[in-house]
Amino acid sequence: MWRGTGVFGAGNPRRFVWFRVLYAARAYYPVLAVFFTDLGLTLGQFVALNVVWAVSIVLFEVPSGALADTIGRKRLLVASATLMVLEMGLLLVAPKDAGWWLFALCAVNRVLSGASEAAASGADEAIAYEALPEDGRREAWDVVLATAMRWRAAGFLIAMSAGGLLYDPSWLNRWLPEAMEVPADLARRLPMAVVFVQSLACLAICLGFQETRPPAPTRGQPAFSGRCQAALRVTLRTASMAARSRAVAVVLLGGLLVDCVARNFATINSEYYRLMGVPDWSFGFLGSLVALGNWFVPGIAMRVNRRMSPAAALAAGAGLTAVVLFLLPPAWPWAGLVPAFFLMMMLGYVGFTVSRHLHQVAESSQRATLLSVKGLVFNLGYSVWSILFTWLLAFGGEEHADTPLQHTLRWQAWIFLTLLAVFLAAGHDFKKHGRTVTSPRS
Repeated sequence: MWRGTGVFGAGNPRRFVWFRVLYAARAYYPVLAVFFTDLGLTLGQFVALNVVWAVSIVLFEVPSGALADTIGRKRLLVASATLMVLEMGLLLVAPKDAGWWLFALCAVNRVLSGASEAAASGADEAIAYEALPEDGRREAWDVVLATAMRWRAAGFLIAMSAGGLLYDPSWLNRWLPEAMEVPADLARRLPMAVVFVQSLACLAICLGFQETRPPAPTRGQPAFSGRCQAALRVTLRTASMAARSRAVAVVLLGGLLVDCVARNFATINSEYYRLMGVPDWSFGFLGSLVALGNWFVPGIAMRVNRRMSPAAALAAGAGLTAVVLFLLPPAWPWAGLVPAFFLMMMLGYVGFTVSRHLHQVAESSQRATLLSVKGLVFNLGYSVWSILFTWLLAFGGEEHADTPLQHTLRWQAWIFLTLLAVFLAAGHDFKKHGRTVTSPRS
């Protein structure tokens, strides 16, 4: 990849891998919550900011994909990187203990973050996929996507380890002379500073992308209004095509089924670790182990998808996920890490499978839009599952010997198994009814 040979001979696939790694592997992830609370926000305000972030992604997700297909993928990627620069710049200058002014500034940060992720979603894959030669494109994309996932896992391994260490001034000052000791307030900005540098690198990478598809014509309308109206038409028609095409709908639902459960668990995994009795100091190390395991997931997903249909590959993954979900509630000390790690690594398996199939069935004119429809569906599913999980956590478990978390995990397993049965019933004739999505005219 580094020498630009083989499938990476074209610049876009190579830049895509670099962009995915630098954009996703952020050193502040293991300390994000404590960073906001150390600034002076309450835990409730931090939860509210997460809601703002999620809503921003949902609102911008599909329109951003349609805009990528109408005004150009490169422009959306440059916009995404620019928003990332602004997002991280705000965190670097955010004042401490500034009350509602601090909360408002952090809310703007979350909106910028959500808009940035939405703008990148779909556009990065589309611009890399269409730079590959048409002959053997499917196999070439498998290599590109697997490479991006592996190096992103390596990036997460470094980021998860470095973020916590940079945030802890006592560790830093242990290696520095007394006159050069780093104050706590400065140390807490270091992970943000690292990601700010990454954002500048992402912007440089995006500026180097080569547009692979000219913007859609606006049929004589003024440039801005024409593009916006074309984006709206592409969005509505692509969403309609996705809903009516079993080839797309079954894969989206199968991916959604596993993704929402695994993503929700990834957000509460530290509470599960505590339930097992795992010490807090090991959490960052455990996150690094998950990232290390993710290095091998793309190779497994590639082999499975070359031997099975997308629906069968997702059904197999969902079946294993069902088994793992029933192994979580006992929370065996240390042994419980095995099903926990497996569940979180299923995110990569599902991501590879769904992305691979959508690229195969999508036409050039709506590739980024279809990928953004996928992002919207997955984010909505994650939100609904999180609300259900929170409700079960709040109102269940008090009358049982299990802790509320264990009781909720048991319910989760049975609910998932029921939904899996529905998915299998809906997708048993996938091959018979599956068809390629036709391109919506803009």
